[in-house]
Amino acid sequence: MTTRKPAKTTVAPSKGAQVRKPAPQPGAVRVAAIQMASGPSVPANLAEAERLIELAVQGGARLIALPEFFCIMAMKDSYVVKAREAEGGGPVQTFLARMAKKHKIWLIGGSVPLEASVPNKVRNSCLVYDERGKQIARYDKIHLFGLDLGNERYQEAKLIEPGDKVVVVNSPFGRIGLSVCYDLRFPELYRAMPDVDIIVVPSAFTATTGRAHFETLVRARAIENLAYVIAPAQGGYHLSGRETHGDSMIVDPWGVVLDRLPRGSGVVIANINSAYQASLRKSLPALQHRFIPCKQIQVDVVERRTVAKREPPSKQDKP
Repeated sequence: MTTRKPAKTTVAPSKGAQVRKPAPQPGAVRVAAIQMASGPSVPANLAEAERLIELAVQGGARLIALPEFFCIMAMKDSYVVKAREAEGGGPVQTFLARMAKKHKIWLIGGSVPLEASVPNKVRNSCLVYDERGKQIARYDKIHLFGLDLGNERYQEAKLIEPGDKVVVVNSPFGRIGLSVCYDLRFPELYRAMPDVDIIVVPSAFTATTGRAHFETLVRARAIENLAYVIAPAQGGYHLSGRETHGDSMIVDPWGVVLDRLPRGSGVVIANINSAYQASLRKSLPALQHRFIPCKQIQVDVVERRTVAKREPPSKQDKP
């Protein structure tokens, strides 16, 4: 697996790396995007993800996002189908819940292959866990990638069953809009998200399309929505022969790339600041100037469930 020394705030992927926590800033929250070059072994990928999550935690991150299919980049589609899990159970979901609870972080499991309605496909599902290790949201990738350049072909519809709901999550860090990879090319998806503050785009862009479009698309989604974008990606060569683009990045609402990692396994970290975002939206109220309404599909706004405290029985209730 290729590694690359980090620049600026990027956390080094080397084992035993020490991460210096930044000085606290009023209104700022530390977030991280993890980059991997996953292989066909689920246990090996989970071990690598755990190491990188720990590095992000050392860097002070409270919200951490993993890339698309971080748990498996298989040699064949049939291997992905074999690794799929029922929602709520399986080694990958158990791992995500354990990591979130152990480190008391919000963890976005880039995407996980979950059961579909047919036996030979999967749902490409982005799962969100809170600091208690509870899964609070699920988004199934809607737009399925297709490319035919002659010598390079992809057809995700052969493996993936598409979702049909837009999902946003109310979190302690702001309202998070969920998307996966190819969704990035469809701005109407993000326009359907009500008052989104943070957009998460776990990806596995091909080297070809990534070089041409990835940064441009990520920064465009940030600018037009005046939102932070966290874009964790697969980045490197895979045993299947596939090459992914990488260039994981975190972009602010003005389109400024706060941190990035061009290639290999590692972590990018940045501060998101709600006060700064609010000031930009006040200075440039473009979201209030929208004239053409977005025809929305079903939108789920997810609230974290809280367990009501049981009151002790009163004296009148006692027998």
